[in-house]
Amino acid sequence: MASYLVGVDVGTGSARAGVFDVAGKLLATAKRPISMHREDGGIAEQSSAEVWQAVCDSVRDSVSRAGIDPAEVTGIGFDATCSLVVRGPGDVTLPVGAADHPERDIIVWMDHRAVEQAERINAGKHAVLKYVGGRISPEMQTPKLLWLSENRPDIYARAEHFFDLTDFLTWKASGALDRSACTVTCKWTYLAHENRWDAEYFTKIGLGDLAEQGFRRIGESVVHPGTALGNGLTEEAAKAMGLVAGTAVAAGLIDAHAGGVGTVAAGGDASRCLGYVFGTSSCTMTTTTEPAFVPGVWGPYYSAMVPGAWLNEGGQSAAGAAIDYLVQLHPAFAEAKALADKDGKALPVWLADRALSLAASASAAVKLAEDFHMVPEFLGNRAPFADPHARAIIAGYGMETGVDSLVALYVAGLLGLGYGLRQIIETQARNGAPVETISVSGGAGAHPLARQLLADATGLPVELTECEEPVLLGSAMLGAVAAGTYPDLMAAMPAMSRIDSSAMPDPDFQKIHQARYDAFLALQNAARAIRSASHS
Repeated sequence: MASYLVGVDVGTGSARAGVFDVAGKLLATAKRPISMHREDGGIAEQSSAEVWQAVCDSVRDSVSRAGIDPAEVTGIGFDATCSLVVRGPGDVTLPVGAADHPERDIIVWMDHRAVEQAERINAGKHAVLKYVGGRISPEMQTPKLLWLSENRPDIYARAEHFFDLTDFLTWKASGALDRSACTVTCKWTYLAHENRWDAEYFTKIGLGDLAEQGFRRIGESVVHPGTALGNGLTEEAAKAMGLVAGTAVAAGLIDAHAGGVGTVAAGGDASRCLGYVFGTSSCTMTTTTEPAFVPGVWGPYYSAMVPGAWLNEGGQSAAGAAIDYLVQLHPAFAEAKALADKDGKALPVWLADRALSLAASASAAVKLAEDFHMVPEFLGNRAPFADPHARAIIAGYGMETGVDSLVALYVAGLLGLGYGLRQIIETQARNGAPVETISVSGGAGAHPLARQLLADATGLPVELTECEEPVLLGSAMLGAVAAGTYPDLMAAMPAMSRIDSSAMPDPDFQKIHQARYDAFLALQNAARAIRSASHS
């Protein structure tokens, strides 16, 4: 009987599932939207019930589209955004915001309600912060837990479990409370290299009750990604997904890390390749054999992506989201959107196609940006400054109102992301984590223009792997390990992923990019100086 694997990816706006064979070939995918509640104050909330239903529907649909017998699915893996799920006793939902919306029990990764708590934690200079780049982010879970305990003490006290979204999904699927080393190490300050939580840290920041309870609410058992959980799919979960009870369920990954697993070993050596997951936000994933301490870059995390290896994680809080927001600011937005709709394309795709039609080559599109310069830090700087207060800068904005001016702004935005990526890569290299290539995944990096401009902006080759859904593939690899198809992730990664093409930096445009990079750094420094002066 043939064997197949299912990968599930829960992003910010949708749940997706993909069916793969054991060689990593994608047979079918399915997708369901997920809604999000936003309000002022950096609030972003979701419903775990809605997320779980979207997951189950996506799995059922993807298996149906693949035309396979559900009994032939031997393993399933999950990845998700690093959002915080709060569950009460008996699987009841608890509101993380307004009391009249108990269904909204998820604080989304991008929620910035805990900025003040994060700053308080950072002021304590706790030893564990050495393993998150020196500064904890409000996107991480302990600041959010502290916010809950201080602002919703009744909800905090009633909570039976606090889950990273990935661990919530594996719990719903298998009934197992094991947490992934990926989620708790990257977002909860678990010290995987020492196999322990730091009780002193939790006590000092005001969450000592978690330590006193033996950390049962956030994870007593921590396992490597790909570990088989419980007895596989429960009867209830299997019925909801249209699969067979007992199907192997793997300990999961954060979504960006799944993209890393699905790409970085395609060339054989994960340590030479930086995984760049280019979606709503972006994440950079760098693998090293020894720990590299990089100021402002999360980690080093042990076994958080590749078991037995160290991981440094950087990225940009707004990437695809920055581009989407940026183009809305231009007077030609409505006109361009109408043209894109007429052509049946998403606006960023239409703008990229337009840029290619206006330029002599993808590399030559840099000339379209002309005097536009962009530091796209709309949601702060995730790396290498770990500064949630940073904000975007647009320079060179004139009074042009035409569509081609919007194209120029779009190109400048892409380049700004590329220079931010270069800054992260250079900072890591100075601190013991160099890379030779970039492997891009995520929808925002799918267009050939984006890949070429990233290559030119960073000066490194940008690889595209064969599978068009590398994040789903990364999760399917987890399922393959849990099912015993491969002994471990180190074997599964090169066996199921292959390089399809590479965009090489064009030396003819090196001087232009160096000048624009210098401008990027100057604008970034000026913005920090202005902010410092205004708050002094």
